[in-house]
Amino acid sequence: MTDTPNSPGLPRPVDRPWLALAGLTLGVMITNGFARFAYGLILPAMKSELGWTYAQAGWLNTANALGYVVGAVLTLLLIGRVAPSRLFSFGLVATTLSLLATGYEATMGWQTFWRIAAGVFGAMSFSTASVLTARLFPGDAKRNALAIAILFGTGGGLGIMLAGASLPLMLETWGPSSWRFGWYIIGILSVIAAPLGLWSARALHVPASRNTAAGGLALRRIWRELAGYAGFAMGYIVYLTFLGAWMTDQQASAGLIAGVWIILGVALILSPFVWRGVFARHKSGRPLAMILTGIAIGSALPVVLPAGGAVVISAVVFGLCVFMAPGAITNFIRQNLPPESWAATMSLFTVVFAVAQTVGPFAAGAIGDATGDIGSGLLVAAAILLTGAFLAAFQKPLDP
Repeated sequence: MTDTPNSPGLPRPVDRPWLALAGLTLGVMITNGFARFAYGLILPAMKSELGWTYAQAGWLNTANALGYVVGAVLTLLLIGRVAPSRLFSFGLVATTLSLLATGYEATMGWQTFWRIAAGVFGAMSFSTASVLTARLFPGDAKRNALAIAILFGTGGGLGIMLAGASLPLMLETWGPSSWRFGWYIIGILSVIAAPLGLWSARALHVPASRNTAAGGLALRRIWRELAGYAGFAMGYIVYLTFLGAWMTDQQASAGLIAGVWIILGVALILSPFVWRGVFARHKSGRPLAMILTGIAIGSALPVVLPAGGAVVISAVVFGLCVFMAPGAITNFIRQNLPPESWAATMSLFTVVFAVAQTVGPFAAGAIGDATGDIGSGLLVAAAILLTGAFLAAFQKPLDP
């Protein structure tokens, strides 16, 4: 499918599309950058204060991933009955409340419940954000590619940068027992950011369309892209879950940990401008394959070369790639499928992603416990990412 201004079926333009994009991006900051990845910075303090093993610490991100599965499936079931804008808004508000609640109680049952809740509601908002973004610039392939890249790269990057700038130094100053305040900080930041996201959802509201089934699309034509995305889901989460813990094990200072996360966040924010040209030029699985290769290199680099500035280089490489994977998928769907099937197909990819990522954190934590070094989990994750890249490289465009 080729984008042209007069293509039938394309969404109508919206007023103030860049402001709407800013709101959707802040929504991703909350549901992705905060709800999913700030935990990697709070994890060392919680592990120390509460006496957890790596497997227990990894379990909470696996619980979050299980919630993501539920949220993705719910979104797939509801997308033909409930407007994407409503699902986005509900998920955004509920995720914000989940973050605030996580800091209230230390028991594993409480933590598990709210990590699952953040996954359910975060998936609902995150997957529909891409559908709404795809409607911002109908008929303009370059602006569409940039908008999709900004949504994922800048949204996640802002969350990671803000968390990295505040949490490690706060935890070092106040001690591991202050982990609760880490959740309160990101919860309050979410309360501040959410209103613009809610406005964007209202600005982009369209009635639910029942003609959203992806059933007409043969899975045999897209299975390589799906498999590549599954590899991404299993592999990328390990770095974001355990990098802070690995650096703590290596006796890194809080200042260095904060610096690496800030660099990671800046790289994420800049990543859309690195990849927008690639997205605009390619309708195949090549962008996803390139991105997964970069993520694999970034994941393995600090373990293979633990001395010197390798961890800083890894943060740059990883950050320039990691949140572009959902962008590559959204771009693939948008360039190859008609608008009426975007929502259901994106939900299908999200379900595959959600199921696959449940494996990563707990498995990596178990490997770290068995070997005494969480770096082993990072290397296994890199191998999985390379496998996904290999499969995605053979995905062809869907045009005849």
